[in-house]
Amino acid sequence: MPRGIAEFNKRVTNPAARAITPWLPSLGTLEHVGRKSGKRYRTPLLVFKTDGGYAILIGYGPQTDWLKNVLAGGPAVLRKRGRAVALTNPRVVSKAEAAGLVVPRSRPLYRAFPYNEAALLLTDAGPRRTGRRTGGAAGN
Repeated sequence: MPRGIAEFNKRVTNPAARAITPWLPSLGTLEHVGRKSGKRYRTPLLVFKTDGGYAILIGYGPQTDWLKNVLAGGPAVLRKRGRAVALTNPRVVSKAEAAGLVVPRSRPLYRAFPYNEAALLLTDAGPRRTGRRTGGAAGN
């Protein structure tokens, strides 16, 4: 997709999309940290469950900021359908390779999206812990 559309989406579409991602099955919000700024970002994306994590379609190519941030090793948390899941082990693969890993019920929708660039695979590291700790041994 052209960079101009990406910039428009970043400033106009994404803020609106973040409000509806909790209710749409193929959307999620990826929380990531800027590799240069250290700022926290929330980016709505097309997200599909795999056996061990998630596949995220890359629509704007490898120069996309959210992708660079995740590949730089910063923390990544997916917010999807009321859950927050920490993600690890990012790797970029072809859209076709990731299609075989997407759970069968989601494959037709995954293949229907015209983003043919690639997909980012991430491993589900488990539920994100939130809230304050109240005592207990270190390392809990």
